Amino acid sequence: MALDQGNTNVGNKFGTFAGVFTPSVLTILGVILFIRAGFVVGEAGVFGALMILLIAKSITSLTALSISAISTNMEVRGGGAYFLISRVLGPEFGGAIGIALFFAQALSVPFYILGFSEALMGSFPVLIPYYLWVNLGAAALLFVVAYVGANWAIKAQYLILAMLVFALLISFAGMALDFSPATLQANWGPGYSLQDAAQPGLGKYSFWLVFAIYFPAVTGILAGVNMSGDLKDPARSIPRGTIYALGVTFVVYLILILLSGGAFDRAELIGNPYQAMKDHALFGMGFAVAGGVFAASLSSALGSYLGAPRILQAVARDRILGVIRPFAKGSAQGDEPRRALLLTGVVTLLVLLWSGSSSGGDSLNVVASVITMFFLYTYGMINLAAFIEAFGRNPSFRPRFRFFHWSTALLSALACLGVALLIDFGAAIAAALILAGLLWYIRRRDLKSTFGDARRGFVYTNVRNNLLRLANMEEDDKNWRPTILVFTGNPHSREALITYAVWMEAGRGIVLMANILPSGDNIEQDVRRRQMAENQFKEFCRSKQIQAFPVVAIGDNKESTTAHLIQSTSIGPIRPNICMFGWSHEFQSAQSLLNLLRIGSANGVSLVMVASPPDGQWILRPTQHQKLYIDVWWRGKSNGRLMIILAHLMTRNWEWSNTELRIFRVVEEEAGIEPATASLTQLIDEARVDAKVVTLLREGRSFRDILYQQSSWSECVFLGFDLPTPEREQQWFESYEALLKGMPPTVLVHALSEQDVLT
Repeated sequence: MALDQGNTNVGNKFGTFAGVFTPSVLTILGVILFIRAGFVVGEAGVFGALMILLIAKSITSLTALSISAISTNMEVRGGGAYFLISRVLGPEFGGAIGIALFFAQALSVPFYILGFSEALMGSFPVLIPYYLWVNLGAAALLFVVAYVGANWAIKAQYLILAMLVFALLISFAGMALDFSPATLQANWGPGYSLQDAAQPGLGKYSFWLVFAIYFPAVTGILAGVNMSGDLKDPARSIPRGTIYALGVTFVVYLILILLSGGAFDRAELIGNPYQAMKDHALFGMGFAVAGGVFAASLSSALGSYLGAPRILQAVARDRILGVIRPFAKGSAQGDEPRRALLLTGVVTLLVLLWSGSSSGGDSLNVVASVITMFFLYTYGMINLAAFIEAFGRNPSFRPRFRFFHWSTALLSALACLGVALLIDFGAAIAAALILAGLLWYIRRRDLKSTFGDARRGFVYTNVRNNLLRLANMEEDDKNWRPTILVFTGNPHSREALITYAVWMEAGRGIVLMANILPSGDNIEQDVRRRQMAENQFKEFCRSKQIQAFPVVAIGDNKESTTAHLIQSTSIGPIRPNICMFGWSHEFQSAQSLLNLLRIGSANGVSLVMVASPPDGQWILRPTQHQKLYIDVWWRGKSNGRLMIILAHLMTRNWEWSNTELRIFRVVEEEAGIEPATASLTQLIDEARVDAKVVTLLREGRSFRDILYQQSSWSECVFLGFDLPTPEREQQWFESYEALLKGMPPTVLVHALSEQDVLT
């Protein structure tokens, strides 16, 4: 399924002030400023409130740096934070956080409406019986404005901004006249009260609980970012508008904390901070304060009404989830996301109905805490995206915004996670699980992105650095891992051979699948054939869910090309230490195979051949309904150690989980049974391998008869072999053909050296 951000409709073209700065300021200086900022000062004290402001603003400021870096490094289109995350971390992460961010923004709408109604009830108590209807009426009015279009909403912002500035001036002037150093000193420390006087069991408010209530006040930076698709120049407007908005609002909140802490006593701050601001307004102009809070809270709700649908529309246009695809459609004029707006309206309606018909702040606090968790994870993802871009050192990462470093992004990402856990550990874990569930679900889908992301660059940098470190480390037996170069040819005709290679690697090493193609008369055709063979390998691995790397070479001579592959195939210092082939039941083919085996041995690798039964039937997927047996026939340390470790690694696969590993040894005399058993048992114990040692007395029987009697009904058998001299090839071939007759799949192993792989 391809992802597509394309759109034929023409969007709006707003500038920095109208499209980013004003929406951000109006969202930040919203309901929290008038309804909860004083409460935060009263509970946490002036010093605690300053710390909360500093921590919250630090997180959003560092996030703003990350946003600025990403937005100046790409062509930004609709979707805001979702677009930035998805184009760096990929569609899976982007889709998960995009859906979560939509709900965070959608929940912000009723949050601000609840704040507006709470302020309205405080100014006009006669309206308290109509609390729910006031909420629904405000939601309907804002929905209509948003439905008409962003142009009308942006124009209305200028009047709202003027009302807000006037209300702040009146409030600050009144608080300044009533300011008292003694009151400031009395309010300097915390004074946490019971969360609910009627239910003392809930306990008192705490620093982080108050932080959770306050944090939505600073989340407004995304109001401007989410308008990215409606901006004339997003790369210029997003950094400037966001940073300017952060600076201005920080100063406003700083002044408010200091003035309210010195003008109001703690009881007023905790009990009714909004009423205190009205009562202390300059010239008794409390109505101006009321007008300011009404306008600010409704404008914040309107900003979320504009932002949430645009996020959902962008996610839908990337076709990440089929169920939300209808929300991709935009209006003919302005590309307004009206379908997504309808869903946002439904979410708003449900939350308002849930909040009930009584005011008092409880519903407001609950919604604030939920929004806090959503936004913290969104900010964390934005910072993670910026960190991956910068730390990955992609040459394509060339942001025009220079005041950024990967360390600031990493610090902010960790801060977001830490603060989320401190606020509510259970909710933070639950939110993480929800995001992980979304990520898992989206990853299951066959997404083919039409846009690049930075994950490859990040992984590339880490792989490069680790390969360079690995190259400077001495090899030792303790860190031996199987790196298997398996000569498969067409993978579809040798699936069993690849399966056994993957089983023996068991997620501890690397499998390289090699195919040698004969060269033709046309170089260009050879190149195309090679590319087709590589694509065949990749498609085979994808469809079979096999983790392996393809290696394809073209050559005139199979033996020389094999030698070339063994010598040149590597991933930095990681080179094949095992070459794997399929056994041939025809002597002529076996002669050619022996030549390849000698080439591998001469080039310093161990050799493995997997022999199918003569009838060609393979046991590809052993059943788990009965006990399985893997038998290793020990005939000396030269090959035995490698056989045991490969057999042990096979049992680490889920298909072989119900397996007993048996180590067989044949002795000539009865007196040798006990020492042979003791010696092998000690070896197995020291190697920490779960296996059963079985020592057998020959009693005049041939090894072929003993092998058949003990292992013909097993699922897999390991035998060692040595390479024959050219004059003994036929005798060698015939002897092994006799051993393999009537046997299950058998793995023939030739270890190159005395390397102790069982350490």
